[in-house]
Amino acid sequence: MAKIQEVKAAVEAGKTKLVVGLVQEALAEGSAAQDILQEMVDSMGVIGDKFSTGDIFVPEMLMAAKAMAKGVDVLKPLLAGDSSNSLGTCVIGTVAGDLHDIGKNLVSMMIESAGFTIIDLGVDVPTTKWIDAIKENQNVTLVACSGLLTTTMPALKEAVQSIKGSGVTGVKVIVGGAPVTQAYANEIGADGFAPDAGSAAVKAVELVKA
Repeated sequence: MAKIQEVKAAVEAGKTKLVVGLVQEALAEGSAAQDILQEMVDSMGVIGDKFSTGDIFVPEMLMAAKAMAKGVDVLKPLLAGDSSNSLGTCVIGTVAGDLHDIGKNLVSMMIESAGFTIIDLGVDVPTTKWIDAIKENQNVTLVACSGLLTTTMPALKEAVQSIKGSGVTGVKVIVGGAPVTQAYANEIGADGFAPDAGSAAVKAVELVKA
């Protein structure tokens, strides 16, 4: 098995202690940093699928995310020199009126492990704060809005539509949360939807690279 495949397998298995050495060996073997990153992103897609189907649970997903984060740390200096490989900054938070943060924190960890810089606005984020964060931080490419309560669906809609109507360019908006569906994401004008943290990371990369 090529080292780059061993990296993928180690991330899927959550073998945090092995990943750093395997990434270094894959680089020494001649694999490009971007290719190694892509393999790890793909492995998180597998993890997301397994989580969605109930084959694994939050602890296993967290271990995989931590393993990937270790691998990304090795690659960061190599990816930093190539702006085309930079995924940019993700602004994330839970919309106004919603104080839940466990799901949001999971998504944050997964998106960061995929190679984004994270700006976490926390919970109960008013609409204006989203737009301010986009304008105040460099290279914001993604905004991730979370809504865990049915009662905060209107706030999610307001956040997405305000961001879209604010005049900022080059920013994709992804939404998620227990009551959120793909149909609702389409209705409010979001660029993407993810049902769980694993697929959120994969979708985030897809949106920014599209």
